[in-house]
Amino acid sequence: MPATDRLTVLLVGDVMTGRGIDQVLPHPGRPLLHEAHVQDARTYVRLAEAVNGPVGAPLSAARLWGPVRAEIERVAPQARILNLETAVTAGGDPWPAKGIHYRMSPANLDVLQAVRPDVCVLANNHVMDWGRTGLHDTLQALRRAGLATAGAGADGLQAWAPARVPAIVAGPGAVPGDLLVFGCAAASSGVPPGWAAGPGRAGVALLPDLTPATAQHLADDIRRRRRRVDRVIVSVHWGANWGLTVPAEHRAFARHLIDAGAADIVHGHSSHHPMPMEVYRGRLILYGCGDLVNDYEGITPDPLRASAKLRGDVGALYFVSLSARTGRLLGLEVVPTQMRRLQLNWADAAAADWLHAQLVAESEPGVPGLHWAERPQRGWSLRLPN
Repeated sequence: MPATDRLTVLLVGDVMTGRGIDQVLPHPGRPLLHEAHVQDARTYVRLAEAVNGPVGAPLSAARLWGPVRAEIERVAPQARILNLETAVTAGGDPWPAKGIHYRMSPANLDVLQAVRPDVCVLANNHVMDWGRTGLHDTLQALRRAGLATAGAGADGLQAWAPARVPAIVAGPGAVPGDLLVFGCAAASSGVPPGWAAGPGRAGVALLPDLTPATAQHLADDIRRRRRRVDRVIVSVHWGANWGLTVPAEHRAFARHLIDAGAADIVHGHSSHHPMPMEVYRGRLILYGCGDLVNDYEGITPDPLRASAKLRGDVGALYFVSLSARTGRLLGLEVVPTQMRRLQLNWADAAAADWLHAQLVAESEPGVPGLHWAERPQRGWSLRLPN
């Protein structure tokens, strides 16, 4: 295989830089919250400190991302995609009857820019926490920062349009294709119906349901927009925050997109912890990438609930390699991460073992066993035949 045929993409789940994280960054916004039990975002900082010690705010980009940023630069993926699960605004009104509202001060955007995301997916259940004013501010702030978005926009046309990463593979003989990233969300992730974008109405790309008919409609739209040489990632915010069982409708929806020739990778997120994955017809389906950055470190699960064994402080980097010519999966590197003192670190041994047991062992049929990689930190690699 020519070296120019290999495309490596970094995929991560939710990057929740609002609320408690925003409060420890250099330019925190107003800490006022409208939650049933917490009215000050700094409470989440104190909860984290009670578990692991002082945060030492303010956190620079170097401290927030820790060793993760250097690892991303070492791998040097051609594209970096994340789900930005917060509004970026200092204004707006909290969306009524919604229990949790996230926002990040626009003055802290340099912390996000530090990892140079190519696409910030906005189709999620927090981007409009501060109304359409907050969404407008978010889109403007990201545009000024040079960050492309997918999954939300000033109207339906913009919300459903893909973000395009040009010239994904360079060099003599390279495939002259782009990477298209489509973002969409399902109501099961907690997106209010009133957030749906439409003609003349700002909002998110909200799927009406996850039926085969909707999957086919989305696939048809994608195929109209893509060229044969383009590669496509469909990024979907779906499902509940906790639980390891992949809903049958998620599996059917993702496979339908692949069967229809509309997706090379399905990038799922919403759950606060990584979910199982599968390789289907040579394409990777990540049913839930978990949270990469959040302020859940000090939140203790109810020991009587099934979610008690799940860990919101443990996430992962997914370095996915695929053929730029065919879209077929060539390899996968999974690197476990962990939030400590509201900063990203490599997962410790217990966290990595937990992730291996919950993520790798529970993955869907079609994924050969992931193996320990030869890396300075604990991680797994999946290498497939060329």
